[in-house]
Amino acid sequence: MITADSKDMIFPVWKPQMMTSTDVVRKIKKKFHLDKVGHCGTLDPFAEGILIILSGSKTSDSDKYMDSIKTYITTIVLGEQTDTLDRLGKIIRFNYDSDFSEKDVKNILKKFIGKIKQRPPVFSAKKINGVRLYKFARKDVFVHLKPVIVNVEKIDFISLEGNELTIKVRCHKGTYIRQLGSDIAKALGTVGYLKSLTRTRIGDFNLENSFQLEDMEDWKSIQN
Repeated sequence: MITADSKDMIFPVWKPQMMTSTDVVRKIKKKFHLDKVGHCGTLDPFAEGILIILSGSKTSDSDKYMDSIKTYITTIVLGEQTDTLDRLGKIIRFNYDSDFSEKDVKNILKKFIGKIKQRPPVFSAKKINGVRLYKFARKDVFVHLKPVIVNVEKIDFISLEGNELTIKVRCHKGTYIRQLGSDIAKALGTVGYLKSLTRTRIGDFNLENSFQLEDMEDWKSIQN
């Protein structure tokens, strides 16, 4: 069990949907009376999955976990686009004219494997002059940053049902899955947004060895 004397800890937490990464940090900080707590890589509020929380001296290991390869499963709604590129935004574009097969999709996915250029979404936690982009976007100030190189190791096709494409993505840090979904839709000649997003793995952490927030009373720290 975690005690009041335990300050240097690693918590691989399974973040539920509709909770921000900062909410999870606050909850853990308050529950265990910790002074120094942080997370390794923001997970969008609509998404769920692994979020690594560090406390005390373990926060100095942040880069180690940020650099870990991550795996996601996401469903992209094709033919509609929201301003946030996820299901929480408002629909701003439609395009139902594109026609593509499962074979077409698989061929397009191959083009997004490897080192690719990607522009950070205007609704993101990326900072410019110390201010996160989503704060500008909420005021209808849309800052479009230059594309950067990101590394996508693998994309597995899972299913194409109607206008919903489900894929599994294995990638390095800095990859925005919302933007990847939008870019894939564009390559298919349409638009798209993420209906769901689950981060299933960060390095060696996954659902099986992560903590559930509702079981917080029984948590034990991982000291490695």
